[in-house]
Amino acid sequence: MRGVARKAARTTRRATHAGGAGGSGLGGLIELGALNSAGDALIAVALAGTMFFNLDVQQARGQVALYLLVTMAPFALVAPLIGPVLDHMRHARRIAIAGTMLARGLLCWGMAGAVLHKDPVTLMPAAFGALVLSKAFGVSRSAVTPRVLPDGLALVTANARASFTGLVAASIVAPLGAGLVAVTNAGWALRVATVVFMIGAISAMRLPSHVDTPETDARPGDPEEARASGGGRWRTLLRVGPVVGEAMLANAALRAFAGFLILYLAFLLRTKGFVQPVSPNIALGLLAASAGAGGLAGTGLGALVKARAPRAIVFGTLATATVTAAVCAAFFGLVAALVVAFVGALGQSLGKLGLDAIVQREIGEEVRSSTFAVTETVHQLVWVVGGLTGLGMSIVASNGHLALAFVAGALALSLVTLASRRSGRRAVRRRERAAEGEPSVADTTA
Repeated sequence: MRGVARKAARTTRRATHAGGAGGSGLGGLIELGALNSAGDALIAVALAGTMFFNLDVQQARGQVALYLLVTMAPFALVAPLIGPVLDHMRHARRIAIAGTMLARGLLCWGMAGAVLHKDPVTLMPAAFGALVLSKAFGVSRSAVTPRVLPDGLALVTANARASFTGLVAASIVAPLGAGLVAVTNAGWALRVATVVFMIGAISAMRLPSHVDTPETDARPGDPEEARASGGGRWRTLLRVGPVVGEAMLANAALRAFAGFLILYLAFLLRTKGFVQPVSPNIALGLLAASAGAGGLAGTGLGALVKARAPRAIVFGTLATATVTAAVCAAFFGLVAALVVAFVGALGQSLGKLGLDAIVQREIGEEVRSSTFAVTETVHQLVWVVGGLTGLGMSIVASNGHLALAFVAGALALSLVTLASRRSGRRAVRRRERAAEGEPSVADTTA
């Protein structure tokens, strides 16, 4: 058994350190992300056991709705506070990342006691803090990635490798955590999460020193740096440019789609099965497997795309999700539910890879953490809105045809809006070129 574990560890190390990632520090960052995903998976398993599966449908709806509302609150802090703080800590990023891990470990220990004593007054604030710190870690990791990118490796590929490793870690740890909860209780899963996060804090301090930006690079007297701090930071972020703005809006649509699907389909499957021989629990397991496979497929595809393709990834993913939702609305059933869950998870993961690469490429390091904080805030909020919509739709619309038709229409509207905005900007650029006397593309090719 020990030999198998060592062989698996060596194989994992070769995969995460391939392509020069070991020497640049990317490999260590990827492995740290895997620890983060494992800890988050243990928290999710512990909380799911207390808020969903152990309650009847009506009680579960209330608990999940409360949890979704609680998850929105941390993001009132992530964009205006966490992002700017991380930007100002560019010279101490290892300490910041280690701090998010250490604090989550302590919160997990507190949540373990709250779960055992059924103390929501302690559990919800601790879950709140863990979510804030999880997003802070994600923002820091995304901002750091360009500093540890080895030569010849595309940003999309690096992001995909990190996401894939995190998904694999979560996929392995989640069932183990569920088994631990079944044999003991949710408190033990949270105690194991404490250990995982403590290991992560130590690993963060072992990242290479060039993860931290030298303080001399900050140039405190620089006017650009001054404008990027305080109230001017938001004006800077509002001028991220059309490329980043479009990617954010497309990802917002994909996140809302994913949030809707996971809760609508989960509660629909709990209330009635699509096929009589399939029990609701089996259907839920199939749904979770489809969503997990979609996430893995999205990160796998992200690792294969070309370096210059992030915009095409984002818009192609949105178009695919729109068509899939429309087709599955027409032929709704268990198979259609599994297909749309797969595509929803694929779209969420693949779209985020494209967006992250665009932000890492287009946004300067002085406000990169803040920009990632804004994108995370926007996308979490729309995910929650989508989830609450799905939760409500599972009560009033048990007809999956109608629900998915509604979603397909919303996605189509988003796609048309983004396409029209892009066409409008192209028309403006053509008029500007014509006013300046520059030849158009058609003239130069004639």
